[in-house]
Amino acid sequence: VKDSETLEAAYDDAAGVTAAFNRNMLRNLNGLLGANFNLKEWRHVALFNRELSRIEMHLEARCNTTVRWQGSERSFVSGERILSECSYKYTLDRAKVLLDAVGFKSVRCWADSSAWFGVILSTT
Repeated sequence: VKDSETLEAAYDDAAGVTAAFNRNMLRNLNGLLGANFNLKEWRHVALFNRELSRIEMHLEARCNTTVRWQGSERSFVSGERILSECSYKYTLDRAKVLLDAVGFKSVRCWADSSAWFGVILSTT
């Protein structure tokens, strides 16, 4: 598993692609539920939770705000977060243990030269 700085930089890229993708969730809630999220009031936050070995993506209120949808409403205070996505990170050994636990057997593994990314072919 990569270090926290590398993972957080990857999920909070300088070009803002991941942030735009994350805030798009609010845009979809506006369309699907008739909500009134103001996308400018929310910022993207990506944090690595070492204990759970996962990247957690959040949307954080930049200010106090109230969101309304279909006869309901929810107020958020500045700094309050909505957990929008979790992306778990596993070592090859941990991935094999998880596969074995649900009845899969690893057949072959491929990884990049730095072993940062991998693909496991498995079978039942």
